[in-house]
Amino acid sequence: MRYTTLITIAMLTCQLAAQDPVTVTTAPGNAMRTFYSLQNGVVDSRPMAEWDLAFEITGITGSIQANTAKGIQLYKAPYSIAQWATLDTTGLAAGWPQQHNSETDWSSGAFNQDLTSNPFDLGWGIYNMITHNVVGDSCFVIKLADGQWKKLRIDGYASATDSYTWTWADLDGGNAQSNSLVRSQFAGRNFGYVSLESNNVFDGEPPANTWDLLFTRYMAFVPFPVPSMYPVAGVLQNRDIPVRRVNGVTPAYNDWSSGPFSDAINGIGFDWKTFNQQTFQWEYATDRVHFAQDRSGNIWKLVFMAYGGNATGDMTFTQEMASATGIDAPTSGVLAIWPNPVRDGHLNVLLDGQSPTANVVLHDACGRMVREQRLNGLAHGVAASVDVSGLARGIYVVRIQSEGHAHSTRIVVE
Repeated sequence: MRYTTLITIAMLTCQLAAQDPVTVTTAPGNAMRTFYSLQNGVVDSRPMAEWDLAFEITGITGSIQANTAKGIQLYKAPYSIAQWATLDTTGLAAGWPQQHNSETDWSSGAFNQDLTSNPFDLGWGIYNMITHNVVGDSCFVIKLADGQWKKLRIDGYASATDSYTWTWADLDGGNAQSNSLVRSQFAGRNFGYVSLESNNVFDGEPPANTWDLLFTRYMAFVPFPVPSMYPVAGVLQNRDIPVRRVNGVTPAYNDWSSGPFSDAINGIGFDWKTFNQQTFQWEYATDRVHFAQDRSGNIWKLVFMAYGGNATGDMTFTQEMASATGIDAPTSGVLAIWPNPVRDGHLNVLLDGQSPTANVVLHDACGRMVREQRLNGLAHGVAASVDVSGLARGIYVVRIQSEGHAHSTRIVVE
């Protein structure tokens, strides 16, 4: 009876907390890219203007993004790298294709468009399935945000050094420069970043496993008034964070399981808001709900309700956990957790001893992280103590991660 009462109280508390709106800002003029965790809130915020190119760190798709939302223009020139010295922009105005990042897939950057029928064509080069190298084969013309025009080529990717190399120069070939990016130096990130203006390679995002949503400005296809790619402000999902968009429902709708989730990174996107040209006011989709699944399997309901425009860059929404599907997963690496309920402020954890370290995270019934503790020096048959003192009475989810293992369960704190 006491356990059931605590669950009821926790659910009511979450419902009340869900009424409090969350505001995430991209700053005036959408000048910042803000990385957000559904469990932990804002993780990091980085200047939109700091990067020009971004190189994919994992996989073999070789995605290379251009910061077209910053004002960069990228064109694929009808010249091979062998014709680099004779590249002429006379035909640019006649319709060289302008390249944009995909708004649905991180692995399809601006340099990966206009593909041939060759299944190993990455847009900027050809992948060799034997050596796992990519040999650059295309020339590009790029207009930087400061108005400079350059020609640019991606020379290739070398698997032996795990590095991309590129060259850029003035259109006449002057001021030629080359640089490289070593992927292993950005392990755990989705992309490594480059500023062409400063010829700098740098870390431009938090670890991929720490964030779920990116609040940012990006280029999207807009059908009105003229069908075209246009800079918009909105929300993109990280990899492995699927979203289900449901239209024609009230904000109270909670049936997240009755339809498929999509891996398209613009599942939330920008069109939850529209600008009324007659009233000069932002209007919002009042019949739309989004459900997002985080890496732990939790389902979160998001209802977007306000946007501050260029004046603030603020995006406001309500957020609540619709389902804690990651709870009570089969035990892996965990031999015992006790006592339950906890009355003395300490929780004992007994692991199988296969890893000397583990990370313990406690979330309240609303999914908010309330405690984190690193366990070191673990050995088989020796219990470790986790401090839960000071936590309010209620239901908590304990998540334990060690090398190759993960386990989640509920505990009661009395």
